[in-house]
Amino acid sequence: MSDPNSKNSETQLDRWQFNLRQANDNNVFCHCRQCNYEWVDSSDEAPCPACGSTNVEHIACWQFPDD
Repeated sequence: MSDPNSKNSETQLDRWQFNLRQANDNNVFCHCRQCNYEWVDSSDEAPCPACGSTNVEHIACWQFPDD
């Protein structure tokens, strides 16, 4: 017998993950650990535009408060 709530939970999880991906679009704060350059990008894999280093910290901007 299947749990009637399992499909609902999957749908909620899918929606939550989709909303999280949308929140990250063009809103990833990047900090280069090599030269300390900081920028906002749409990718969490972008190399540093200042020095080309791939040693970059990526933080989703939605994690920062708006105050």
